[in-house]
Amino acid sequence: MTDVSSMGSPSDDPRPVLTDRQGHPVYDNQNQRTVGARGPATLENYHFLEKISHFDRERIPERVVHARGVTAFGFFESYGAWGDEPISRFTRAKVFQERGKRTDVAVRFSTVIGGRDSSESARDPRGFAVKFYTEDGNWDLVGNNLGVFFIRDAVKFPDVIHALKPDPVSHEQKPARIFDFMSQTPESMHMLVNLFSPRGIPADYRHMQGFGVNTYKWVDAEGRTVLVKYHWMPKQGVRSMTEEDAANVQAEELGHATKDLYEAIRRGDYPEWELLVQMMEDGEHPELDFDPLDDTKTWPEQEFPPKPVGRLVLDRTVDNYFAENEQIAFGTGVLVDGLDFSDDKMLIGRTFSYSDTQRYRVGPNYLQLPVNQAKNAEVRTNQRDGFMAYDNRAANENPEVNYEPSITGGLREAQYPTHDEQGPEIRGRLTRKRIPRTNDYLQAGQRYLLMEEWERDDLVHNFVSLISQCDRTVQERMVWHFLMVENDLGLRVGEGLGIAPSDVAHLEPLADQTLTDEDRKRLEHLGNNPPRDVSGLTMTHCVPDERHVVTR
Repeated sequence: MTDVSSMGSPSDDPRPVLTDRQGHPVYDNQNQRTVGARGPATLENYHFLEKISHFDRERIPERVVHARGVTAFGFFESYGAWGDEPISRFTRAKVFQERGKRTDVAVRFSTVIGGRDSSESARDPRGFAVKFYTEDGNWDLVGNNLGVFFIRDAVKFPDVIHALKPDPVSHEQKPARIFDFMSQTPESMHMLVNLFSPRGIPADYRHMQGFGVNTYKWVDAEGRTVLVKYHWMPKQGVRSMTEEDAANVQAEELGHATKDLYEAIRRGDYPEWELLVQMMEDGEHPELDFDPLDDTKTWPEQEFPPKPVGRLVLDRTVDNYFAENEQIAFGTGVLVDGLDFSDDKMLIGRTFSYSDTQRYRVGPNYLQLPVNQAKNAEVRTNQRDGFMAYDNRAANENPEVNYEPSITGGLREAQYPTHDEQGPEIRGRLTRKRIPRTNDYLQAGQRYLLMEEWERDDLVHNFVSLISQCDRTVQERMVWHFLMVENDLGLRVGEGLGIAPSDVAHLEPLADQTLTDEDRKRLEHLGNNPPRDVSGLTMTHCVPDERHVVTR
């Protein structure tokens, strides 16, 4: 059966039906159209394309998301290996091949929800976007400071951001809106446990992790592929703030993280991160209890160890904040030879959305701006004209030929380094389904138990404080979810809200929710489940976290 939100609506539901701008009823607002449940996504996803295109154009001129940010420049130095193994065994990307090879980079750190002049101490995912100016053209690795995301299908991206953004009537950011959406989105639990812990407020950008979040592929010289995930680990260590610490910072200034980054670089204390890569065979991996293409999950390090491939050093600030920070543009589709897309549904959606946003926000010729240009590869294109075009030089010997193919001096196609067939064979019918292995609670519970005690205390305090502002029905559903995540979390939040397990025991799983066998057992003993076994388990975003104490 197709997984649609209307499964939970009875036939006599009086609410009006959701439509698109053409007046077409939307039968599935949860899943893109894909080839089989795992993807890839299809280009004729009309509802998704219309929805995301409108979302990309909701604000002008600042970014719809990641409006507040800071850019710095430096270099990436390759180790020439994945751990102890030659990296050429896994990818032919030139940026990684040579030990000691340095590639110029631009890095933009940002907050997601707030506007351009918002506080940098607000609870918010942080963007961690890196532009590599490689000899094969630019490569953008666009991620966040938290290892997972709220959703697993890009068709829900406008919805989750709308829920997190201010109310369109009063322009207030309201917990009631946020948790109303999250209570109906079980896949968000892993992200919520991270975001509302101290890791949701990094002390500054220098002491912040970065994650590619999406699953990508590496391609070797023979065209063989593997799935990979990217992680940036700060050499300075990880440092975070509680809600109280952040409030004390915000009482003094709004841009403390930008100031800290620039002052460190100016005094020669260059921040550094190591790039770690997890890897697994390219395939569906039915032996796992999660799907490796699911952005709400991390890969267990015991099975898929993250190994270092290089380091990132930032040693220069911008010369002009507008030209090099406001106009810098990133996109998940900006890859170089040896790197490729997986069928990750969030990645495919982001790849359209990011570049579409830049064309709208900065203009169709945003790639002609110096900060976005390919610096170490020659650009030859038949694209011409458009708003603010200034580089219309002919890229071939005959300036009259701006098309291809031609035998009178035009550009020609490149030859594939190997061949254009790669990866496992994909077979499936066109459908709108979510991936089968959702397993929404396990990793969220493991993450809670692997937190330090002060992190758990702050997480519970934040949940109680914010969810108490929601309607009772939302409060009860959130406590139900938290009891499914981990008994201790649900009991503590429930106690703070005055909601006992017996108050929510009558709640049924959401109509479109798929429970695992373990989930069903936990549901039978709701509020009386033993702690999950996390002995010997490490998760990439569970490195030691130092509290950045701020008083006033």
